[in-house]
Amino acid sequence: MEGNANQFLGEEKIGSLMRQYAIPCIISLLVGALYNIVDQIFIANAAYLGSYGNAANTVVFPLTVIALSIAVMIGDGCCAFVSISLGKGQPETARKSVGNSIVMVVLSGLILGGIYLIFRDPIIAMFGGTVNEETFHHAGEYFFYIALGVPFYMFGQALNPIIRADGSPRFAMVSTLAGAVVNIILDPLFIFVCKWGMMGAAVATVMGQVVTAALAVWYILHMKLVKPGKADFQMEPDLCRETLVLGVTSLLSQISLVAAMAAINNMVRKYGALDPVFGQTDYAQIPMAVVGIVMKFFQIVISIVVGMAAGCIPVVGFNMGAGKRDRVRELFLKLLLAEAAVGAIALVIVELLPRQLIGIFGASNESVYYTDFAIRAFRIYLCMMIFACVNKACFIFLQAMGKAAASTALSMIREIVFGVGFALLLPRFFGLDGVLYSMPLSDILTFIIAAFLILMTFRELRRPQREG
Repeated sequence: MEGNANQFLGEEKIGSLMRQYAIPCIISLLVGALYNIVDQIFIANAAYLGSYGNAANTVVFPLTVIALSIAVMIGDGCCAFVSISLGKGQPETARKSVGNSIVMVVLSGLILGGIYLIFRDPIIAMFGGTVNEETFHHAGEYFFYIALGVPFYMFGQALNPIIRADGSPRFAMVSTLAGAVVNIILDPLFIFVCKWGMMGAAVATVMGQVVTAALAVWYILHMKLVKPGKADFQMEPDLCRETLVLGVTSLLSQISLVAAMAAINNMVRKYGALDPVFGQTDYAQIPMAVVGIVMKFFQIVISIVVGMAAGCIPVVGFNMGAGKRDRVRELFLKLLLAEAAVGAIALVIVELLPRQLIGIFGASNESVYYTDFAIRAFRIYLCMMIFACVNKACFIFLQAMGKAAASTALSMIREIVFGVGFALLLPRFFGLDGVLYSMPLSDILTFIIAAFLILMTFRELRRPQREG
């Protein structure tokens, strides 16, 4: 019954399914990204916080990504597993995966939140928060309250793809949007009216995350296709392993970003101190604040890219499970073209309008050094956006096809070998600019490998499905 209810995934036009599933997913991820970005915009435009608050936000941001990485591993893995199971006509296995995934995300959220609270100061120092005393103070205040909200944040983010797999992409979008609206309303109230500073920004964020988590709980009690019973919440190690393997690429694509950001933040702190301008105490926080802002714009673009690809996971999984390779091939081609188009538009924006972008983040309150470095950072760091977008699409599509090993290997090469490696190596030769060069060089080399995998995937999808 449940498999039949999802049968339209194997029959409806590919373009229509992409719009139906990808658009809500894009909006969900964009809204999720806006939590931290909105905080940074309001912080940057508060004169009493300024670039110190911006730098503090940049320090804490990777730590929220760690929470997100674990959540999306569980959620995306469950989404892919459920979709493949329904395509094979195995609804009982899909139910168990959902129940086990809910237990996993609750436990992991509580554990990670506790770790953050216990080891707050050394963690902040690890991510470059010691650039100066003011930045460290603001980062500690912001991080404390963000850590309290980690269980709610992870629960809402993990349930989002599970809700999509249950055939309700619009509800997934609305639940995330509701939390973001709460954050957007409360941020200016707490920061500008109540003058709560970094605490106000963090509390507004956590309250929005609670709203999203509450809506996710409501949906669990009203699921349509996959309704887990009490027995489905009993942990089954083999099933958990299969689910997590399918989601490990999502984990690595996020957690490896954290490793790259940690390397970048520390290289910015180290080589900024050697710069004749940014080596001065009053300007020491500027490079870190600027790099954080550039990454936030990149996050907006990648949210669109990942949303397009992740939104297609149920469609890919169902059709692979049903043996309809021609539909999977058609979807892959359309997805790659769409991702490249997004990258091209983003590239035009960063190359032609960097001054306008930095203006959104309070540049009018800062020195000319802030603006000049920001313009250079946008134009260099993001100059290979087209390749970056296609690479991300390739990671996720391979994951949705059940090719966890290839997807994981490619993601690891991009984020760890190239991302961290070049971030540590290039500054030795080019100083602060070396940090900026690390991103485009990583994307070019990754694309060369991804292009080979894309061609191999198309060849495989052209071969007839084997029986048995």
